[in-house]
Amino acid sequence: MVRVVLPHHLRNLAQLGQEVELSVSGTVSVASVLDALESGYPVLKGTIREHETHKRRPFLRFFAAGEDISLDPATQPLPESIANGSEPLLVVGAIAGG
Repeated sequence: MVRVVLPHHLRNLAQLGQEVELSVSGTVSVASVLDALESGYPVLKGTIREHETHKRRPFLRFFAAGEDISLDPATQPLPESIANGSEPLLVVGAIAGG
């Protein structure tokens, strides 16, 4: 099982707790994790990535094993610690301002 931590506003929208556990078949990547997340929680479709292009929405960042992977290809395999569930994939709301 892959563990995912979502920002507070998305947890509220989907009525989830701190973490969600997902079954991901095949290669575990950001794309496959988000496919599983949107399949299990359709209310989240379009909130993390664009509907048609599947590009990451602005002001959201992805972290895996302590590294910012937001700009990596979405199909790139995630670290083994994420794939085996020992660490969660973090979806973090970015902060902007001046």
